[in-house]
Amino acid sequence: MRESGRAAIVRIAVVTVDEARRIALGLPESTEQDHHGRPSFRIAGKIFATLWDKEHMNVMLDEPGILTAVQRNPGLCEEVWWGKRLSAVRVELPTANRELLAELLTDAWEGKAPASLVNDRIVQQGDSWS
Repeated sequence: MRESGRAAIVRIAVVTVDEARRIALGLPESTEQDHHGRPSFRIAGKIFATLWDKEHMNVMLDEPGILTAVQRNPGLCEEVWWGKRLSAVRVELPTANRELLAELLTDAWEGKAPASLVNDRIVQQGDSWS
């Protein structure tokens, strides 16, 4: 690698709270509602994510999804425990990339959404299981 005498420009991925909110609300029929003083994102009344603070979003995946997210993204994702239950993955927004957050939110949304809505989304996207 050649030194050019100029400082290297390092682009740090940043997902703002507003962008995280847009991604969550961009999922079909998702809504935002207060949850103990924090914004929560819901589908059919079920919470699939919360904005914990200005730098973190908790995404309610199933346990295997949480463990996979943490394993694949150490330092960016961490486990969230509610008592003795693994309940969510906390995503650090200042270092997250949009694609990862969108993937995690979509997985959480699919886990909470009615099957008919998930199936409609699959059909609209043209996904195929064959």
